[in-house]
Amino acid sequence: MQTKSILVIGDLMLDSYIFGSVDKISPEAPVPVLLAKDKSFSLGGACNVANNLVALKTKVKICGVIGHDENGKKLLDILESKGINTDLVFKDERPTTLKCRIVAKTHQMLRFDEEKILPISKELEDKILDALKLEKVDCVILSDYAKGVLSKSFAQAIISFCNAHNILIVCDPKGKDFTKYLGATLITPNIKEASFATDIDIKDDESLKKALNYMKDVCKLKYPLITLSEDGIGYMKDGIFAKSRAKAQEVYDVSGAGDSAIAAIAFKLIEDREDIKQACDFANIAAAIVVGKFGSAVASLEEIENALSRSIVSHKILDINSLKYRILGKKIVFTNGCFDILHVGHASYLQKAKTLGDVLVVGLNSDASVKRLKGKARPINSEYDRAYLLASLSCVDFVVVFDEDTPLKLIEALHPDVLVKGADYEGKEVVGSNIAKEVVLLEFIKDKSTTNIINKIKG
Repeated sequence: MQTKSILVIGDLMLDSYIFGSVDKISPEAPVPVLLAKDKSFSLGGACNVANNLVALKTKVKICGVIGHDENGKKLLDILESKGINTDLVFKDERPTTLKCRIVAKTHQMLRFDEEKILPISKELEDKILDALKLEKVDCVILSDYAKGVLSKSFAQAIISFCNAHNILIVCDPKGKDFTKYLGATLITPNIKEASFATDIDIKDDESLKKALNYMKDVCKLKYPLITLSEDGIGYMKDGIFAKSRAKAQEVYDVSGAGDSAIAAIAFKLIEDREDIKQACDFANIAAAIVVGKFGSAVASLEEIENALSRSIVSHKILDINSLKYRILGKKIVFTNGCFDILHVGHASYLQKAKTLGDVLVVGLNSDASVKRLKGKARPINSEYDRAYLLASLSCVDFVVVFDEDTPLKLIEALHPDVLVKGADYEGKEVVGSNIAKEVVLLEFIKDKSTTNIINKIKG
């Protein structure tokens, strides 16, 4: 578990779901009648941010306001059952915010809210600020849902305190006035919120850069950042624009994706305050997992790490045009083959090849190419499976699939420094040897081959 801790301050909400089925229309009005079958409660608003941090195995404290009511008691019970510290949850005369969703099978029909949007008293603000000064946390998240807990002056007081004590301060903003979050490490508006606050119609990279620059200049943020839904996250570091691409995912429910993103960004920035790229990549994966679930779900650390591992592998499988820009200035080692059933002979060969330069590129025969070379019964494994397994090896930096019988076109495009083949090519012509600076022949492990494995299985 991460030993550092995060405090979430903001609008605390209770989410409720009523599940059922619709089989008829009401005789009283032209509306569907839901036969309720189940009811559940979960954490919403700032509480859902805290819940996402728990899923990331972080020490979490939450600060906010609830009412003297049954919903407030239920909310506290759920928070405490998750291991979230509630010592800084205060009560006043407002009702606890409840958002209730009516769901027929998997389709949300209606949502009704119970709430009063009121600013908290100056006395309660001072009480929260005094409590914050006694806390030892590494990061504060302001989860602002514009329900009255975070006034502009109160938000500024929290941000000033955090900056004075070298505490990361990240904010999920609401409203048009982003100067409310002046001086924060970063804020996480979505594209609609950022367009509204900056008066810039964000529709392409140029308008996105303009909006980010506006946020940097007006709000004095370390990292101006805008979440772009299916397009990922746009951000700036030291005045340089960059994008973290979203991870493809079937969208089931977008509820809580923003909460997951800010939790993930804060989690990663605690590890390394300067690596905003890593934080955004991590947040994109968390959001992709969450939108594939129902309701205000969370992405666990294990789910994100597994998805990140798969993402890293898939990013090593490239076409030749994409690859050329990834290997500029490196000493390139190239080899090729069918690699049909990956075995210890292959692994040993590729590990030795990797030691000959900076980057090992493997040219992989496509399925059609293998059939022409090996016969209709081959390959045993598809080109995608073969490419994925090769890319999973730490010694392999990139894999490129080619459709020709020889890798000559690949070699001409790459101009490798070292061309590697097996020792069985001794005395034979090696395709591309006139292009590479050096040809190295490596010994195979005796009796280790795909053909031997296939024959053994057949026997």
